[in-house]
Amino acid sequence: MSLPPGYPGPLHPALAAGEGWRLPTRLNMAEEVCDRWAEADPDRPAILEPASGELAVTTYGELRAMADALARALAARGVGRGDRVGVLRAQSPWTAAAHVAIWKLGAISIPLFVLFGERALAERLADSGARAVVADPESGPRLSGLSGELPALSGILVPEEMALGPGGPPMIPAATGPEDAAVLIYTSGTTGGPKGALHGHRVLRGHLPGVEMSHDLLPRAGDVLWTPADWAWIGGLFDVLMPGLFHGVPVVAARMRKFTPEGCVEIVRSCGVRNVFFPPTALRALKAADLRLPGLRSVASGGEPLGAEMLAWGRRAFGLTINEFYGQTECNMVVSSCAALFEPVPGCMGRAVPGHEVAVIDEAGRPAEGEGDIAVRRGSAAMFLGYWGGPEASAARFRGAWMLTGDRGRCEGAAIRFVGREDDVITSAGYRIGPGEVEDCLLTHAAVASAGVVGTPDPARTEAVTAFVVLREGHAPSDALRAQLRSHVREHLGAHEYPRLVHFVEDLPMTVTGKVIRRALRARAAELAEEEA
Repeated sequence: MSLPPGYPGPLHPALAAGEGWRLPTRLNMAEEVCDRWAEADPDRPAILEPASGELAVTTYGELRAMADALARALAARGVGRGDRVGVLRAQSPWTAAAHVAIWKLGAISIPLFVLFGERALAERLADSGARAVVADPESGPRLSGLSGELPALSGILVPEEMALGPGGPPMIPAATGPEDAAVLIYTSGTTGGPKGALHGHRVLRGHLPGVEMSHDLLPRAGDVLWTPADWAWIGGLFDVLMPGLFHGVPVVAARMRKFTPEGCVEIVRSCGVRNVFFPPTALRALKAADLRLPGLRSVASGGEPLGAEMLAWGRRAFGLTINEFYGQTECNMVVSSCAALFEPVPGCMGRAVPGHEVAVIDEAGRPAEGEGDIAVRRGSAAMFLGYWGGPEASAARFRGAWMLTGDRGRCEGAAIRFVGREDDVITSAGYRIGPGEVEDCLLTHAAVASAGVVGTPDPARTEAVTAFVVLREGHAPSDALRAQLRSHVREHLGAHEYPRLVHFVEDLPMTVTGKVIRRALRARAAELAEEEA
């Protein structure tokens, strides 16, 4: 699969340290993901949609026409360079066109999740000072009641309800560079309120090597990308949609109001999907349903460590090795596995992606002996410019030349093992215990569908390992099962790591990106302790 004329070739042949980012002085993502393809091959499929039993195709030529029309409509409402514009839409061609249109104007797009409540939307739009919002027909009316709280907001555009016809020759994107702001992505807020991570036009280039690794050297002939993750999150937007458009790989836009394993299988089958990014929650649902998905070429996953049991299941279900990757909203796709290049180390996230220097460091910023802070050296093209309106919070993320991820880990040769969030690591009887390892071990028990592990106050041990367990169908809570689970972890992981407390629950609190909200589990554990006191 070739790129349009004038582009650097696919990055995967150069997956070696020292290649550099090759960032041009002028860089605008609208050109990268749309205009170059539209000029070189306008009839090439860009986005596929399952619709009424058929497959609707949006070509690159059509995508550019949509983006240009929308850009003109935004400009007519006063949107210009540096202005912030929300995109409150589910997966659809118009969602992609909205980001392209905003970038063409030199403005800054703000991905917004359609399931956000009014408070969450108002908070993000007010904090960013958004000038306009591009919404879908279902979401547009929800914003009308917020206009009084958002004095900077001058327009709500719903493309499907507007007469957006051709308006002259193709628009030339603004002359932006790698460091010019392009997208403002709010963190999912697992701790504290959401913060806006501001990224420049280089952010897509920063993602490409990791995306290529996690999909076993994307692009290849016949590749078709999809993710059930919403495009409002960095995982959907820059791990799937924009890299796919950059490489000329068709991207499936399939709106799932609620993820179901059966619906997932149908999308993969009907759209000819070959490459999928599955959040861990989706993988767990597929595993619980014991469904198979043959015909895929690559499956990538990130957000939580998978563990050996999930990798083994993936080989049975997909006939391939799931490639785990790691990153954050502030600096994404910096560690990845790649089964096409090397065997994964069970329990490890993978290796540092070429172009990103990732290390486990100590308090002095030196390589740690054993466990330490996972950090990324300044200079990564995927690294954020800073938090919107938060210079102090931005500075606090750095220790010298290193951006701290807030995660703990340790190096095992070239691989990096995730231990846990800095505030999630459990200290028990002098041992530091990563909750992910305990969760992985619990998942290997036949009765366990999912598990979340936290530390809870213990006067003798500082903290006690406490597990919240969702059982598989056909298994019921009992004291005997609690004892079995404790013994299972003690025997398979270690006597110091078994959960002294086991709570059976119907479900686990999750962020919309599929991460266990451990602070919610700690709060629930505190409530249970009070009830028992």
